[in-house]
Amino acid sequence: MIRLLIADDHPIVRAGLLALFGLEDDFTVVAEASTPEEAVDLAARTNPDVVLMDLQFGARQATTGADATRRIRAVEAPPYVLVLTNYDSDSDILNAVEAGSSGYLLKDSPPHELIAAVRAAAAGESALAPVIASRLLNRMRTPQISLSSREIQVLELVAAGRSNTEVADELFISETTVKSHLAHIFSKLNVTSRTGAVSAARLQGILR
Repeated sequence: MIRLLIADDHPIVRAGLLALFGLEDDFTVVAEASTPEEAVDLAARTNPDVVLMDLQFGARQATTGADATRRIRAVEAPPYVLVLTNYDSDSDILNAVEAGSSGYLLKDSPPHELIAAVRAAAAGESALAPVIASRLLNRMRTPQISLSSREIQVLELVAAGRSNTEVADELFISETTVKSHLAHIFSKLNVTSRTGAVSAARLQGILR
């Protein structure tokens, strides 16, 4: 029996996944988490074989699915983590893989593909959707500029028109920290302005 933890902030998504895996004889859903912190806590307490992890849990969540994945995989004898998300930018994929996820699927994947991927992850195998595997391989063949998950969060808010103060408030960090992140972003992207950073990030596929 494969013990499964579902981590997603949308109740309808969790209900759909619960119903899907309930149709299979070799799965049991041991817990559901609606935040990254809850996923980390439940992974430690319920001993799942696989954690099905979303990447983004709402604008008010400073912690991402990749952050939670990294923490879950850092413990002794950790469960495998399979990312299931709507987000497919190169940076999302790379962050998830670097965090230790065993696979990466999109939420529009066919149900049979998702079930097969969870079984593969539980067996310790890689479970990347074909389109994701191809993009990851291309990314590895052609080294690109890489921003941290926090830098991407800052840049996404800047792209949405937020001021430094608003970015600080939304991410629960200081304005000084926001400015520091922007300085690093400007340096990595070789730009000198917020507009230039957003434009360069979109051209390179860093921003969705």
